[in-house]
Amino acid sequence: MNSSNLPTVSVVVIAYNDAGLVGEAVSSALAQGPVVTEVIAVNDASSDGTARVLDELAAVHPRLTVVHRTENSGGCGTPRNDGIAAASGRYVLFLDSDDILPPGAADALVRTAEEHRAPVTVGAAVRRELPQHHDVPWMPGLHTPGEVIERPVDRPELVRDTLCVNKLYERAFLQEHGLRFPDGRFIYEDFVFTARVLAAAPRIAVTGDLVYVWHVRRRAAQVSISLDRKDVGNWRSRIEAHRTAAGILAEASPVLGSACRVKFLEYDLRMYLRELSRDPEYQAAWWTLTRSYVDTFPEADIESAAAHARWIVSVLRATATPPADVERLTRLAAEPPRLLPPYATGPAGEPVWSEELPVELADLPVLPVGELPVTVDAEPAGRAAVRIRLHDLYGRLAEAGPVTAQLSFMPRAGGEAVLAQPVELYPDRSGGWVAVLPFRLADLAVTGRRQGLRRMQAWNVGVGVRCADGSSVFTALRPRGRLLRRRALPSSRYGVLLAQPYRTGSGALALRLAPGAEGALYLVRNRLHRARAGRGAG
Repeated sequence: MNSSNLPTVSVVVIAYNDAGLVGEAVSSALAQGPVVTEVIAVNDASSDGTARVLDELAAVHPRLTVVHRTENSGGCGTPRNDGIAAASGRYVLFLDSDDILPPGAADALVRTAEEHRAPVTVGAAVRRELPQHHDVPWMPGLHTPGEVIERPVDRPELVRDTLCVNKLYERAFLQEHGLRFPDGRFIYEDFVFTARVLAAAPRIAVTGDLVYVWHVRRRAAQVSISLDRKDVGNWRSRIEAHRTAAGILAEASPVLGSACRVKFLEYDLRMYLRELSRDPEYQAAWWTLTRSYVDTFPEADIESAAAHARWIVSVLRATATPPADVERLTRLAAEPPRLLPPYATGPAGEPVWSEELPVELADLPVLPVGELPVTVDAEPAGRAAVRIRLHDLYGRLAEAGPVTAQLSFMPRAGGEAVLAQPVELYPDRSGGWVAVLPFRLADLAVTGRRQGLRRMQAWNVGVGVRCADGSSVFTALRPRGRLLRRRALPSSRYGVLLAQPYRTGSGALALRLAPGAEGALYLVRNRLHRARAGRGAG
């Protein structure tokens, strides 16, 4: 079967006040070739030039139909429903006005759907960080290329993929089950639609091809819903969407309902907690909302979650207001999780959260070493080295016997990690372990250039610890002392290499490198831009 006789696809593009970007989205859909029989662009009563852009495109592209809504719906669900109603193709594919379909996406999805007679077909998606153009895979490892899932209940972890845009839907399947998005101003409408789809129990086929590029513009004047978390209303909307989705799934299958609630604890809750605003009013409102919702979860679902998520829930339940050490809780919610000292014990010597909140950290004594939320501090040791201190965690690391530590530099926008040479660890008097880890910033900058990182390179800095018993653990570094000072280093290759260590939002060490005078100037300008943006946000 060649592309000229593949079954037809209707691509539904929704747009609101996106005149500058919607043309690229529509063009990427039209460029899919004859497999796309029509592109239906739904203009949700935009007040900018979106209508004009779409009408001009429709005048020269017969496959493009524009639906102009006379009133703004307030959300993404209603315009998508309008697109479904107007579609005539055998399959339906969704596209947002600020994203694109990569070449061959529709072909790959349709071929897989036809081969396996699947009403729903899923492909790979990436979050493309702009303007860097670096791709971060969405839910890596969740889907196996070539896999066919006969029933969603056979793979309950599928509830973690809440996107609707990386999937192809057979239109007859949508019609048969009356599958639509929530109408009106309903944020996180994907959650509910995806739950309704899974509850209908379709066969799901998987292609390994990249089928969707989700553009992430963190500096945009109007950021996307998923990035707009400055107001607690965003969290309230996410909870309500999740509550609705979990109810739909639980009614169809207790297994799927449980998986949805566990996903909330392990993913949604931790994501928002690690980015928790320092504003006391926000924290108090967030804490009350979260505590109230988690109290509705069956105990079995909480017990099914990962240990770090269960400890967070235990602290939530233990106090009606955020604890004094709530920032410590945000570090436990980070990825990888880190439990910062001090380490308190209960009456029987059991690990507890703190002396003020003696909540037991259940199962910590039996967790595999690789899952321990260890903490490693890092201080400067000369111009090209760090002195690290590995804290023991209730004797668990002492049992394993830490032997070496190895620095790891990971591009923040995705890519291959760069590993330094392992260095021997030595016990210190306080019960932890120390080492001085050198690293060659010039060599790191060269590797970054090879990976396509040009004027400015941003790296997460982590450390892997190998133990005498054969176990190992990996974690981020906690910067201490004067480590965050910017340094200008002479370089035979670049003349000058500007290094700016900094602390990420989750409190971990990261590093910006700017090779050469052009790169150094770019880094300084970038820092000034962030400073101005921060003052404006305040």
